[in-house]
Amino acid sequence: MHRLRRAKIVATVGPASNSPEMLKALFLAGVDTFRLNFSHGSHDDHARVHAAIRALEQEVGRPIGILQDLQGPKIRVGTIRDGRIKVEAGETIRFVQHGTDGDRDAIPLPHPEIFAAVLPGHDLLIDDGKLRVKITGLGADWIEARVITGGVISNRKGVNLPDTLLELSPLTPKDRADLAFGLSLGVDWVALSFVQKPGDLIEARGLIGDRAGLLAKIEKPSALDHIDDIIRLADAVMVARGDLGVEIPHEDVPGRQKELVRACRLAVKPVIVATQMLDSMVAAPTPTRAEASDVATAIYDGADAVMLSAESAAGSYPREAVEMMDRIIRSTEHHKLYRSLISVSEPQVERTPPHAVAAAAATLADAIDAPAIVAYTHSGTTAARIARKRPEVPILALTPEIAVARRLCLLWGAHSVQSAPVSTYEDMVSHAEEIALGEGFGQPADHIVVVSGIPFGRAGTTNNIRVTRLPG
Repeated sequence: MHRLRRAKIVATVGPASNSPEMLKALFLAGVDTFRLNFSHGSHDDHARVHAAIRALEQEVGRPIGILQDLQGPKIRVGTIRDGRIKVEAGETIRFVQHGTDGDRDAIPLPHPEIFAAVLPGHDLLIDDGKLRVKITGLGADWIEARVITGGVISNRKGVNLPDTLLELSPLTPKDRADLAFGLSLGVDWVALSFVQKPGDLIEARGLIGDRAGLLAKIEKPSALDHIDDIIRLADAVMVARGDLGVEIPHEDVPGRQKELVRACRLAVKPVIVATQMLDSMVAAPTPTRAEASDVATAIYDGADAVMLSAESAAGSYPREAVEMMDRIIRSTEHHKLYRSLISVSEPQVERTPPHAVAAAAATLADAIDAPAIVAYTHSGTTAARIARKRPEVPILALTPEIAVARRLCLLWGAHSVQSAPVSTYEDMVSHAEEIALGEGFGQPADHIVVVSGIPFGRAGTTNNIRVTRLPG
């Protein structure tokens, strides 16, 4: 089986979708990669889901990606007397580093790194930006602020500091324990939350090594300031519009999304667009027209994947949400303007043999009406270079590594297959022909384009194109 679309679907697993039966229904509806959100659930819960996905993978005979999403450092206010304080615009309130049972003159904020980093004039946002205060004064363990947008401050509400670079590791002790557990299970991707600077990725890479792909979630303004280096160090990127939309103006989010998708395509790194894509489907069987347009915009931008969060994790219609996303993607990719919009955003081919060969293969396949491009890929790089071109035909990615086949479930246009390694040129061609026919990517007498690196088995050596005719 293969999808009738190029962009991929990521779905978050939760109480609404963690049974083996629902996981299978979601896969059949269109899910390519499942996200395990380690902000919720126990290790035992995630282990059961992981085992169910791997059993499903065996049943359907297709690689399925698993993305572990780490919680990251959550900044929250402490406990408030009577559970809540109502504050009005214009009044002055005070935050303190130590203490409990706070009031408006001593709201607990138990994060010393904040007191070390903030400056007068910085904004502090509470409860997903519903309340905004501006810092007017501070000491070693207190912060005074003027309320700009009033409302209710209640226990343990989240805090965002869009103007402040915190000296804070993106990996909390909980994250380190979760990461070790996820790697022991064999997750394919690890998503790092609240990345602020390139060094955050270096720290995570030291723990992960090559056991999983490293995905950077872009949700902080400071990450945007270092985005080129962050993309270079990551294996993939997520445009996490939830927290990002709290910390930067709402009107800036669409443009930033387009910039990030384009930068990732240029860097040959998969990019996911996420958060509230079909949010009304948490409680309704259909999305709003604006939500359908939001998904379509990400596809027109050239995103590798789009993601469902609460829609599939906790909503009343998880399967319907996946089916809707699948239909929107397919409709968008078949629209008469799709190819022209994708082509306009196409980056220039890098002046290196591997990139030139991959781009030439895509152009050649279009020219001869090939039904597919077969890419032999040891690390996934050859398939990613071809996907950068966004060819009109699917990419049949053959790899001897099951871990690579699973990671390619995030890559635009890639249908990954774990295949036996090849050692000779003749084996390469016959193997490509056999799998293309077996996977339904061509008919006898069709011409396909085969791309590989020679010598075989060496990562990154994309240097060979072959046109072959399918036998029969």
